[in-house]
Amino acid sequence: MSERTEHAGREERLYWLHHLERWARPVLTRLAEGRLRAEMPVESSGEGREAYTHLEAFGRLLDGIAPWLGAEGGSAEEQRLRTELLGLTHQALEQASDPASPDVLNFGEGHQPIVDTAFLCQAFLRAPHVLWDPLTDEQKRRWLSTWKLTRTRKPFFNNWLLFSAVIETALARFGDRDWDPMRIDYALKQLEQWYAGDGVYGDGPAYHADYYNSFVIHPMLLDVLDHAGALQPDWEEHKGPALVRAQRYAEQLERMIAPDGSFPVVGRSISYRTGAFHLLAQLAWQRRLPEGLDAAQVRGALTAVMKRCFEPAGTYDAEGWLRIGLSGHQPELGEGYISTGSLYLCATVLLPLALPENDPFWQGEAEWTSKRIWSGGHGRIDHALGH
Repeated sequence: MSERTEHAGREERLYWLHHLERWARPVLTRLAEGRLRAEMPVESSGEGREAYTHLEAFGRLLDGIAPWLGAEGGSAEEQRLRTELLGLTHQALEQASDPASPDVLNFGEGHQPIVDTAFLCQAFLRAPHVLWDPLTDEQKRRWLSTWKLTRTRKPFFNNWLLFSAVIETALARFGDRDWDPMRIDYALKQLEQWYAGDGVYGDGPAYHADYYNSFVIHPMLLDVLDHAGALQPDWEEHKGPALVRAQRYAEQLERMIAPDGSFPVVGRSISYRTGAFHLLAQLAWQRRLPEGLDAAQVRGALTAVMKRCFEPAGTYDAEGWLRIGLSGHQPELGEGYISTGSLYLCATVLLPLALPENDPFWQGEAEWTSKRIWSGGHGRIDHALGH
């Protein structure tokens, strides 16, 4: 391996760490100090999003950075940053769940908390040894009770079924005897009925052209099966097909990334930016990328996407908060359910930061599919799953 390609991996890791810190500090510092509600802006075209945006920001951010918080190694500077942000996370978790805190988060009112409780639970599942294990018995009981507050409302008949399934998976994983297997079973059976073929699930009975297969469906389905699949024989049978389908959809995602890092502006919630590649980042972190998809080319593709999404002027406000848009500040791209906190789903692109510096993901340099093909290079022909 040449010195130049080794240098590329190191520089790109530093670039990713820069974004991790830039997204994490505004959220974690303020929540740890009980100042999030008072100081976080709420940009939205919808009404009443102030009730939900704070949990959105915390749950979605933590979902993306939890594996890195639970990792080890890295440069001395990276280790110092991890120690600091983990300390802030522990303080933030206490503020978020303490009824006496000025920043106690809303888990019990409205439908939106079902979504972001699930993202928070997914973070706990992804790094239990640093998020769950250090909690006191009282804190653990409080969190289990808090997650169950979402049961007073039913999820919508679409990808939301997975939010309830993830919450119940976390309850089961962390020892709550009252976890509900039906909420997991129902989600798994409905997702199977909604499978449309070639790695794609319908979002409910109908197909939608958007990125929800990556925002939510594949990542949460894999995590439910990884953590709860062994609890029932028929759930275990879903594991193999679910991974094959996820790998096929990840191949499609990688091919959607253009040579310049742009990707199709299609479907709902496009202002989640790099959240569109949640699944691709997850499989890279878990070392479960499909055969023929090189880890270094995925790193290059995701880095290019990050540059297109976060370097344009107007992406951040004067205090460092993300603003609605895909490439800069484009408030018209935010649906009524989008607010400042929603945007932090972008942090799921950071999952591979949990891989050590010597992992193949951070080694070498490789062009992603569209960059290689459109520059006249050679690549594999694409084909549908099963063909």
